[in-house]
Amino acid sequence: MKHHTKPFNQTTPPTIFPLYKPNLPALNDTSYATNFSTMLRSLASADFPANVPLKVDRQFFFTVSLGTNPCSKNQTCQGPNGTRFAASVNNVSFIMPTTALLQAHHFGQSKGVYSPYFPITPLIPFNYTGTPPNNTMVGNGTKLVVLPFNTSVELIMQDTSILGAESHPLHLHGFNFFVVGQGFGNFDPNKDPAKFNLVDPVERNTVGVPSGGWVAIRFLADNPGVWFMHCHLEVHTTWGLKMAWVVLDGELPNQKLLPPPADLPQC
Repeated sequence: MKHHTKPFNQTTPPTIFPLYKPNLPALNDTSYATNFSTMLRSLASADFPANVPLKVDRQFFFTVSLGTNPCSKNQTCQGPNGTRFAASVNNVSFIMPTTALLQAHHFGQSKGVYSPYFPITPLIPFNYTGTPPNNTMVGNGTKLVVLPFNTSVELIMQDTSILGAESHPLHLHGFNFFVVGQGFGNFDPNKDPAKFNLVDPVERNTVGVPSGGWVAIRFLADNPGVWFMHCHLEVHTTWGLKMAWVVLDGELPNQKLLPPPADLPQC
């Protein structure tokens, strides 16, 4: 019996499929990216509720800025007019302490380590996204915000035009938060809150402060401890674009900061 097979060198021509290329926006198409991100929503269902704080106990307004520090003696610095680049929140460029913040807080030994008086609004208001002020020098310090347990927080983070407007990805340790609003230009406390989404906003732990704009977040401070909030651009963090929140203990046993473990390595 003979088997009829095709000769080895005869093959079926491959099927040619059209190549579908995604129609992506340009890298600098800010409006496209903004329109897309503002469409994102939480599920806000019974299984996945969006527990947005509706009652706000504390309101904060933080400017997120670049800036300058004087150049140290016998050094050459690459900032404007020979200064050293810096970055700040409410014009406070964070200085890392030599004692751990959590250790100082837990043992009640904050004196000389940090100050609990971080400014809750800019000390000198200005046209944040307009012509920048002539003085770009920042203050320096280790300052924190202290919150009682279960405080509901609303925070507006405003980019500035100092040394150029930039989008800063701000990351909060210890909590998720809800992004209830954002926009370009200066935040308007009389008009913008009316447009906040308190029904199904996205829940995040990092959010981009828009270049030349602002973002509004809300969270519930129900996690005792000391929690950093910082820019996720590493160079900006090293320049001091960070701060920290101290959340005090609650009344119940499960609302208190745990002590350090007995085998915690000593520095």
